[in-house]
Amino acid sequence: MEGSNFVDYVKIFCRSGAGGAGKVGFRQDKLTAKGGPDGGDGGRGAHIILRGNSQLWTLLHLKYRKHIHAENGENGGSARRTGASGKDIILEVPLGTVAKDAEHDEVLFEITNDGEEKILVKGGRGGLGNYNFKSPTNQTPRYAQPGEPLEEGWKILELKLLADVGLVGFPNAGKSTLLSVVSAAKPEIANYPFTTLVPNLGIVSYKDDKSFVMADLPGIIEGAHEGKGLGHRFLRHIERNSMLLFLIPVDCNNIKNEYEILLNELELYNPELLHKPRLLVITKCDMADGELQKLIKKELPKKIPHVFISSWKSTGIDKMKEMIWNLLNN
Repeated sequence: MEGSNFVDYVKIFCRSGAGGAGKVGFRQDKLTAKGGPDGGDGGRGAHIILRGNSQLWTLLHLKYRKHIHAENGENGGSARRTGASGKDIILEVPLGTVAKDAEHDEVLFEITNDGEEKILVKGGRGGLGNYNFKSPTNQTPRYAQPGEPLEEGWKILELKLLADVGLVGFPNAGKSTLLSVVSAAKPEIANYPFTTLVPNLGIVSYKDDKSFVMADLPGIIEGAHEGKGLGHRFLRHIERNSMLLFLIPVDCNNIKNEYEILLNELELYNPELLHKPRLLVITKCDMADGELQKLIKKELPKKIPHVFISSWKSTGIDKMKEMIWNLLNN
């Protein structure tokens, strides 16, 4: 994914359509000078609707569409004709899109399925024409309902990537290198922190034509739950991964301590993240021989399965895939 094309946050002003007014009318023709009420109903104002599209992976197409105004419903006509409803506006969004009310930061709904539709801003209902108010005691009602008013306001759309496996680690832990080795994804790789500024997705092949989706996420730093570094922009994407791979390089000073810092950042952001299956991946193991790996193994956290890998030499990769598959299907 190119950084310039990946957009996971947009703020848009939405205005639905107002409902059309009901008509006050009375039947008149060449045989009837003063007939009964025949005013029609107003049409419904247009909705603004979000629709899930599995072929989209970014909100880029909405980035420059800041104001979205829908059509009003038409007024009711004579001869009990109902006014035309406004044409709904349908915004296609990637799966994993969360809609929020900008004023109160309230989550309205999430779009998670292809073709799923939910109303972001509701159009006003059309008013009833005077025909609806005819009664034995009021045979010539001279009033009708106005249409309901439109709704408007700022909305926020946030994308949380949907993936089976999310890679978690400090900057330069080897996440992008691993994704480039196990999939066809080509993330930017360099020997400096924050090479990855936007998430990258790759499809990882397993045995018998099986596969799973892996997400390389921007590196986390201590204090990310408070917005430091890439902060919430990174952590938001972790919420939609089925399991988490904690990547820590073998040359780290204290692997257990680094793992606990990462775990703590996730817990402070959203405690529910700790309920996801986890796997500890010790990377860059071409830098450590078998004896050193045995010593490191004694110091690793006890409550999480682990695997030693080298993306450069492709060692431990098959074992890692098997462990991931088993955790995903447990």
